[in-house]
Formats: sequence, C-alpha cells, structure tokens
Amino acid sequence: MTDNRNDIENIQTEQDINEIVAIRHEKLALLRKEGRDPFQEVRYDTNAYANNILGDYAAYEGKTVKIAGRIMSRRIMGKASFAHIEDGTAKIQVYFRIDGIGEDNYENFKRLDIGDIIGVTGEVFTTHKGEKSIKAHDYILLAKSLRPLPEKFHGLKDTDLRYRQRYVDLIMNPAVKETFIKRSRIITAIRTFLDERGFIEVDTPILNTILGGANARPFVTHHNTLDLNMYLRIAPELYLKRLIVGGFLKVYEMGRLFRNEGMSVKHNPEFTTMELYQAYADYNDMMDITEELYKYCAQTVLGTTDLTYQGETINLGGNWRRVTMSDLVKEHTGIDFYTDSIPQIIEKAKGAGVYLDKNISWGNAMYKIFDQTIEDKLVQPTFVTDYPVEVSPLAKRKKSDPRLTERFEFFITSREMGNAFSELNDPIDQKARFEEQAKARAAGDEEAQMMDEDFVTALEYGLPPTGGLGIGIDRMVMLFTDSYSIRDVLLFPTMKPKQ
Repeated sequence: MTDNRNDIENIQTEQDINEIVAIRHEKLALLRKEGRDPFQEVRYDTNAYANNILGDYAAYEGKTVKIAGRIMSRRIMGKASFAHIEDGTAKIQVYFRIDGIGEDNYENFKRLDIGDIIGVTGEVFTTHKGEKSIKAHDYILLAKSLRPLPEKFHGLKDTDLRYRQRYVDLIMNPAVKETFIKRSRIITAIRTFLDERGFIEVDTPILNTILGGANARPFVTHHNTLDLNMYLRIAPELYLKRLIVGGFLKVYEMGRLFRNEGMSVKHNPEFTTMELYQAYADYNDMMDITEELYKYCAQTVLGTTDLTYQGETINLGGNWRRVTMSDLVKEHTGIDFYTDSIPQIIEKAKGAGVYLDKNISWGNAMYKIFDQTIEDKLVQPTFVTDYPVEVSPLAKRKKSDPRLTERFEFFITSREMGNAFSELNDPIDQKARFEEQAKARAAGDEEAQMMDEDFVTALEYGLPPTGGLGIGIDRMVMLFTDSYSIRDVLLFPTMKPKQ
C-alpha cells in the first residue's frame, strides 16, 4: 500500500488534519497486522551523529554509520528516493535505493510519513550535487508519527500554539532549541563562576508555612496529613540567611519561585532565580559580583560582552553605572528629595505625570516617582542604589541617612534584572519591620510579608554583616538570547487552558 495523501503541504483545516490522522492510524494498523509494530522497538544503538558527519566529513567518508532521527522531508522517485532526517544535532540526507535495501524494504519505505522516526545503517558519501549524505543499507521504523507536522515551508508560526505545543515548536524551529541549549550553558556558567569563588550550592524548602523574603502574592496549597495550608515559596532568602547564621560563609541556591501575579512579556507565575549570600560583605561587594558574573557568562557563552537586544547594542564590558535613586529622580524630573518639601515634591511630581497622595511618606514618594518615570530609561547596565526603607524591609539602613537602605536593583534593557542588600542583621529592627508588614497585610495588602518569629530568633543568635543578591535567570537568558518575551525562554510557560 502506497498512500501519500498525508504528504499534503498546505494543511488548512482541522478536517484536513483529521483525514491525515485517520490515514496514519490505518498505516499503523497494517504495520501491526504485518508483525512490524514500531512501538515494540525498545532501543537502537547509534554510532554517529549528523553534526559530526557534516562537520568532520573526511573522518566519516566511506564508513558505515548507524544514526537515528525524524523524517523531515522526502522525495519518492522510481527506484531511488531521498529523505532528510533530523537526529537532534542536525539534519542530514539519506539516500534509499531499491537495490540497496531490497524491494520489500523499499516499498515499506515509500509508506513512511514525514515525522516518522527511523534508524538507518549506511555508508557516508557525497551525492553528484555535492550534498553530504548517507547511502542506506538498511533501516528500521522506531516510532510512527500519527499526527502531521506543520507544513514545511512556513513551520509553526502561531505563537500561542508554539508555547502550548513546545515539542512541535522544537521540531519545526531549530533556533528555538538553540535558545534552550544556550539557557543550559548560562546556568552552567553561573554555577562554575560561583563554585570557583567558594560558594556552596544548597537547597531550601519550596513549601513554606510562612511567607517571607519578598513582597508578593503566593500560591496556596494544602498539606493533607498536617491539615495545614502552605505556600509555594516566593523567595528563599530567609532560609539562606539562616545558613549564614549557622556558620556558612558563602551560599547560593538556583531554583523556581512562585508568585501569584499577572502574566506579561516580563512575568510568568513560576520563574527561576539565583540567590547568594556572603558573610562579611555588603551591597558594594554584591555590585562587584553582579558585574563580574554577567561579564563572565557573556564571555563564556557568547564569546563577547557586547550584545544586541531587540536592535539595541548593550555593552556589558565597561564599568556599569552606579547611581542613587534620589540622584536619578533629580536627573530626570528635577525633583530634589533633599531640598524640596513634601508639598513641593507632590506638585512637581504632577508635572512628571505622577500623582501622589498628600499623606505619602518621603520614601514612598521617591520610589513611586522612580518606578513610574525612570525604569524605562535604564537601557545600559545601571545599578540603582539606596532604596527607601519603606520598600526594603530586609535591607540594612544607611548610616548616613536612616530613611534609606543599603540596597540596589540593577537594570538592563529597561528591565529590573536583580536585587541586592546589605542584609539587615539587627533582630530588633527586623522584628519592627515585620510588624509593619503584618499590619499592612491585615489591612488588605496581600503582598506584604508575614511575621517570621523563627527568623528573628535566628538573628538573635547573630548574623554577621552579610551581602545578599538575587538575579532573575529568565530575564538574563532573555538578554543573552535576544528574546522579547519570557515565554520564549521557558520550555513550558504558564498558559490559560483552552476551552
């Protein structure tokens, strides 16, 4: 039976797809009837990969190889046919001749479909047209594709479908796979950088009974045995600082966090971060580590510290700008938080398009103006330092101005990429700030932190001066892969279920 109806190149409707699926099921039924069920095959020993053959052809020419992969295209002719198979490393052409694999095998080959996975034994050679190929001596069907791939000339373009069916996206769009290979290399580079500098990688709980470490709405779950509501962690910070209390000097953790927030090109409810803590360090040390880490990863993974992101050249290699929040606000709006009164600040903020409540605090006014007017202007790497204490409940106050904290966030491509503190280690001050957070939570602020008595107890045993840093891995990967949306760097982003 030779039936190429499923090789339609312009599948337009669900009816077309259903027809092709039905034909492929018929083919599978016939294979099983003939005792050649492809899903009974349990392994296939390969001895070569397409990228090695194509990249080092002289080492393989004339040799017999065994490769396996997915049929991506084929040309059926009389007594000879061609197919391209993708083996996960590259795409390579395979040449099938009736006198090379036998008449029965050749007829069976003609019944295969694009998308089927086969194993091939054959000789490496170059065709008359100069294409490096494999001349098949034998082949075996290893898995039957029961659904058609998107038509080959346009691939999978529907963005929503690409995210929902990432497996098809990876098959049809090779650049997508490269993004995730690069993501893996970035994570490896981060670990190498930190391990070489004496940091110890640790694991802390994902299920928490108390929210802490950040201001965010949580996901709530239930522990049946304990009959207890628990939260998926929004940050590992408080556990990691407990380890510094316990005597670790340098620790870090890389893993998933979960925040019950909106979704956008910059936000996904679950995301990956790296947090590190170093005893006897401060936020200046964290700036140095951040800058060195980004430069190291860029050079290691990309071979350069000059990146292009969405058409904009980003220079990671120079000295990153370090500027206080108050200086940035003054630079861009003319508002001087050290000479202007609160009424003057409120009036000037209107001119910048920011409307402040008349009872707003000095620190909240500064942060709100910064947040609404300046972030989108921070394209090149910039450390924004000295955040108000109202929005920094875990950071140490500045000696020179207790209204501010030794905290920074750093921005690249108008996006916040990470956050760091000189960690608050005064248990009395920490408890008072937790109490303020608890009041805000009781008043309806679902993002405010809870009182964590055990963490305060830990601080009472003594936390040395400590620097802490958190970096968003997904946004770092977006920058390094020139990806516009966070969904482009998550293999399986959160999606609303289809009706």
